[in-house]
Amino acid sequence: MSRLTKAMRATAIEVQAALDTYIPRSKASDRRLFEAMRYSTLAGGKRLRPFLVLNSAALFSVPADWAMPSAAAIEMVHTYSLVHDDLPAMDDDDFRRGKLTCHKQFDEATAILAGDSLLTLAFEIISAPSGHPEAEVRAELVQALAAAAGGLGMVGGQVMDLAAETSDSALDLEAVTRLQAGKTGALFRFSCAAGAILAQRSGAEREALRAYSDHIGLAFQIADDLLDVEGSEADMGKAVGKDADAGKATFVDLLGLEGARARATQLADEAVAVLEPFGNKADLLRDVAHFIIERRN
Repeated sequence: MSRLTKAMRATAIEVQAALDTYIPRSKASDRRLFEAMRYSTLAGGKRLRPFLVLNSAALFSVPADWAMPSAAAIEMVHTYSLVHDDLPAMDDDDFRRGKLTCHKQFDEATAILAGDSLLTLAFEIISAPSGHPEAEVRAELVQALAAAAGGLGMVGGQVMDLAAETSDSALDLEAVTRLQAGKTGALFRFSCAAGAILAQRSGAEREALRAYSDHIGLAFQIADDLLDVEGSEADMGKAVGKDADAGKATFVDLLGLEGARARATQLADEAVAVLEPFGNKADLLRDVAHFIIERRN
């Protein structure tokens, strides 16, 4: 077992425990809502974004209990995006992480409200004093997460993605790159910036983490596009080949299989290179860059 695998498994257990604590349980009339939130959020997954939060914070020796609220919050935002992305009005998927999607397990209205509640709970967590003792830091985390999740970030990218499905002209490489920088990359940017924000660092160190996140975010999406063509439903835990069926422009369409693979490898190498100022403290983040393009799901 590699050091990254060990570290990711250990982090996933810690994040799972935190998420379990943060998401309420109820026996009242709101029980179904919280069951849906817990069903989708505690379903497993790589917990890659929380891993990036915790390890970017570790670069600056930020206490783990200061970083965990941001790690849990980004996973909630990510899960909310998946719950809504799976809805019939969007990608209309039946399975996620090998389980029925939230709207299939419960119903559409409950899935919509569960996603809404996960998004707002994320901000409740990072704005609370338990997230960081300095109010100014908590405010910056809130602003950064809002920017990543909103119209100029993830949601904006999703809008471009949906519009492209019905457009008369296919997106070119520049447009697809811009789309994915929002839809996929924005949450990676927050995850890597969170460590510098928590440590109250700016300048070259924060810029290096921004560049790293941009490289791995784009590499992650290229790998996803490759897996949609070459991956199996068993490995992915969801349907594959849907991008082609929907007529979406992907990096595989634009670059070809080998071109996409080469570009992903180049981005991973560039991500590793920008971490040089951090020395061996960034070894796990370097491992992540290669894991992203070698993963099978």
